[in-house]
Amino acid sequence: MTDTQARTEVDTATPNTGEAPDELVARLRATFRTGRTRPISWRREQLAEILRMLDEHEAEFVQALHDDLRRPPIEAYTADIGTTKSEVKYIAKHVSSWAKPKNVVAPITAQPGRGKLIPEPLGVALIISPWNYPVNLLVQPLAAAIAAGNAVVLKPSELAPATAGLLTRLVPQYLDPEAVAIVEGGVPETTALLEQQFDHIFFTGSTRVGKVVMAAAAKHLTPVVLELGGKSPAIVAGDADLAITARRLMWGKHLNAGQTCIAPDYVLVEDSVRDRLIDEMGKAVSEFLGADAKASPDFCRIINDSHFERLSKLLATAGGTIAVGGTTDAADKFVEPTVIVDPDLDAPIMQEEIFGPLLPVIGVESVADAVEFVNDRPKPLALYVFSSSGGTVDQVIDGTSSGGVCVNHTLLHITPDNLPFGGVGPSGMGSYHGKAGFDAFSHLKPVLAKPAKPDIKFIYPPYTSLKEKIVRSAL
Repeated sequence: MTDTQARTEVDTATPNTGEAPDELVARLRATFRTGRTRPISWRREQLAEILRMLDEHEAEFVQALHDDLRRPPIEAYTADIGTTKSEVKYIAKHVSSWAKPKNVVAPITAQPGRGKLIPEPLGVALIISPWNYPVNLLVQPLAAAIAAGNAVVLKPSELAPATAGLLTRLVPQYLDPEAVAIVEGGVPETTALLEQQFDHIFFTGSTRVGKVVMAAAAKHLTPVVLELGGKSPAIVAGDADLAITARRLMWGKHLNAGQTCIAPDYVLVEDSVRDRLIDEMGKAVSEFLGADAKASPDFCRIINDSHFERLSKLLATAGGTIAVGGTTDAADKFVEPTVIVDPDLDAPIMQEEIFGPLLPVIGVESVADAVEFVNDRPKPLALYVFSSSGGTVDQVIDGTSSGGVCVNHTLLHITPDNLPFGGVGPSGMGSYHGKAGFDAFSHLKPVLAKPAKPDIKFIYPPYTSLKEKIVRSAL
C-alpha cells in the first residue's frame, strides 16, 4: 500500500472494556499466567465459539461488509466468512497434534539423555487488522493465536466501522473475556496499545505503518509478523491462454474493487500478445459487470473519500493510454475497472501500491525482460505467472523472489490451509495460515533430560590430554 492508504493505519480506539491499555494488558497477562489458556480443551472450545459466532451472525456480517464496502453477498461470504470458517476448522482439527511435544533423538554427545521440543504459547498477543477484509484478517490470526494458547488483544480497523462495531459487540459474547479483549477506535488508543509490552504483535497493513509497528515492538524486543503489501506483478507469456488469463487477471483485480493486498498491481506481457490480452480484458469486464459497471450489484466501492481521491490522482497522473474504463464518481466512491497501457514508469501509479481497480499493462520483449523488471523493484507480496510452458513458469519462479506465487490464476494461493501466507523483505516478514500460524504464536522450547547417573567425568576439570582426546573423538 501507499503511505496514505493505511489498510490499517496505526489508528486507535478506547478499549470497549473501559480499561486503560496498560490495565487491559496486565489483566490478560494475569489470566495467561494462571494457565487458563493452555489446556487443549480451552483452545478447542474457543475455536468452536468462533465458528458459532460466524454461523449465528452470518447475515449481520454480510450486511456490515455491505455497509462498509458495498460488498456483494457472495464476495462477503467467500472472501471473509467462508474462508475464515475453513481456516478455523482446519486449525481445530490439527491443534491437538501441533501442540504435542515432539521427541528428538539426542546425539551421542548428549547420551544418555532424551530430547524433546515443546510448543509453548508466547503470552499476550496484539493483533492489528485492516479494513479491506475486516473479518478474515482479524479472525484468522486470532484463531492461530488461540490455538497456540495465547491471550489476545484485538484491534479492528475503524475504517470499516460497521464490521468493527459488530465484532466489538460479538467477540465478548462468544470468547472468553478473561483472555480475549477487543479495542475499537482510532489513532490514540492504538498508539497507546503499541506502547505496551506484548509477547507478540501481528500486523496487517501498509509497509510504512509496518515500520512504525516494528519500531514500537523493538523497544520491548517483541517478535512480530508483518503482513504488508507492495506491487504484486503478473507476468503473461506469449503462449498463455489469453481469454482465460484476462478473466483471471480482471477477477483478481476487481474482487473487493481491487482493495486486496495480493491483487495484481501491474501486468508485464510479451509484446507479441499485448494487444490481444488487452482486448480480452475489456471483454472480461463486460462479461463480469455488464455494459455499466456502476450499475452492477457485483462491484464494490472504494472504502472512503480519502482513498477515492488517492485513486483519482493515481489515474490522472498515470500517463499512458486508457484502454478500458477510466470513469469515476466521487459521490458514489466509484472507480471503474480501468486498464492503463504503458503508463509512465515514474508516475505514482507505478511507484505505489494501487489498492483499487486500476491495472497498468506494460509490454516487454520477453519473459526474461519481465523477470528483470520485477527484480529491479522491491520484493512483492504475490507474483503471478501465466504460461502453458513449465519451463517458462520455472524461469519466473526461480528467477524472482516474492511472498508467494500463483501460476495461471490470481489470489487463490492464499486459500490452501496447508500453504503458509506471508511476505518477504518490504512486503512483510513471518507467515500464517494452518500450522504456520500456530508456529508464529508459539515458542518451540527445546528440552534435554539427563539422568543423574552415569556421571560422565571426563568433561570436568582438571583437563588432561586423555580427556582432550576423548572429547575430540566425540565431537
